[in-house]
Amino acid sequence: MAHSQGFTLWLTGMSGTGKTTLANYIAARLRQVARPVEVLDERDVAESLWSGLGDTKDERNTVVRRLGFVAQLLSRNGVAALVSSVSPYKSTREENRRAIGKYLEVFVDCPTEKLIARDTTGLYKRALGGELPNFIGITEPYEPPNSPEVTVKSDSESVEDAATRIFQSLLDLGYVTSEELKTITGKRMKANPAGAAKARRAAKPAKDATGAKSRPAARAAREVKPATKKAAAKRKSR
Repeated sequence: MAHSQGFTLWLTGMSGTGKTTLANYIAARLRQVARPVEVLDERDVAESLWSGLGDTKDERNTVVRRLGFVAQLLSRNGVAALVSSVSPYKSTREENRRAIGKYLEVFVDCPTEKLIARDTTGLYKRALGGELPNFIGITEPYEPPNSPEVTVKSDSESVEDAATRIFQSLLDLGYVTSEELKTITGKRMKANPAGAAKARRAAKPAKDATGAKSRPAARAAREVKPATKKAAAKRKSR
């Protein structure tokens, strides 16, 4: 019987790093073991999900949230949702992580100079020439993840090797089984408890350099204090 647990595999990185190639490779292997899979490539679903939106920061965040919403619906219905999206801003990616739950982030990394050198679309050339004023990585910043479950160096790592490490992380999290991966990879793979622990740490709210809580968590803590003091005073008066 096919394993029915859904999850979201989110591949983020600058344009041209190889996210879509990797997503399609993993999708094909998961289909070998009868997994229901959907690849959500931001270019392919643009017309359906965000026709008319531009490329400001707010509009880009809207795109990522909509992708996240669709991925969440798929995942909770037993589908492996593989998202290929530049998704340049950390805060919005983390929103999706919290909303989806069963989530694995892959940072597909490649030096900008190599992306420019191997550019087949002409986008980097146009951005450098001033034709694309809001191009991520050239005229707009890309914010790399702090703690992705997997980082892929696509300039030096093969698709096969990168996929094997991603499958290992999926196994660590319990999103795929060792039996499935034996069919996919041809070898027995064992779950690594340390890998699962890393994923749990990645899902927790970030701390700043001093070890303090993130701003939302700290704000929530401050909001609780007055209510706590009020309750204590009421108990004392009884």
